[in-house]
Amino acid sequence: MNRAFSPVVHSLFAAMMVFAGNALAADAAHPATAKADPAKGASLYADGDNARGLPACVSCHGAAGSSTIAANPKLAGQPESYLYKQLVDFTTPNRQQPVMTLYAKMLTDAEKKNVAAYLATQVQKPGAARNKDTVQLGKKIYRGGIAEKNVPACASCHGPAGAGNPARYPRIGGQFQDYTVAQLEAFKAHGRKNSSEMTTIAERMSTDEIKAVADYVAGLK
Repeated sequence: MNRAFSPVVHSLFAAMMVFAGNALAADAAHPATAKADPAKGASLYADGDNARGLPACVSCHGAAGSSTIAANPKLAGQPESYLYKQLVDFTTPNRQQPVMTLYAKMLTDAEKKNVAAYLATQVQKPGAARNKDTVQLGKKIYRGGIAEKNVPACASCHGPAGAGNPARYPRIGGQFQDYTVAQLEAFKAHGRKNSSEMTTIAERMSTDEIKAVADYVAGLK
């Protein structure tokens, strides 16, 4: 019996080995998840890619992600997964901004991950609150929310020092007041649509409350 079926068994075994070899080759050519490369991200951030007309991120967001322009956010120390998600969101209708949407669409998925990985390793330069008349209101909202408006404490998601949550929430401590106000107002007006949570919260806040909490947040370390 074994001798009679040996040619068939041999053929099946050979076919299986060919199939396995093809599968291994495919896996090698298309790895399931490519690991982000911070070094490549650093190069792209600092120099861009002239061949593709891709501008350097540093020109708007500063050396190592420490922006000096209040309208452009500080990116140093932001959670890697959050930064990557924002770069992806800029390519969708949920978050449109002329410069960033154009830039994000020029980046490959791997490049988005590389830049995010690089920025996540950088250290943010601290900011400071500017308005002594509203800092206590901002502190109250950040730490305890606004109960009568069903606004939760910002700290419940962004942490006591505004460091964020790597999986979902950005670092907001030390961020420019102007930028934080602009984003909250964008959520409120449904101009920015990539967080239903923040849209709901911002809709319940007055402009004065938004400004107070943004100023307080700027001084968090």
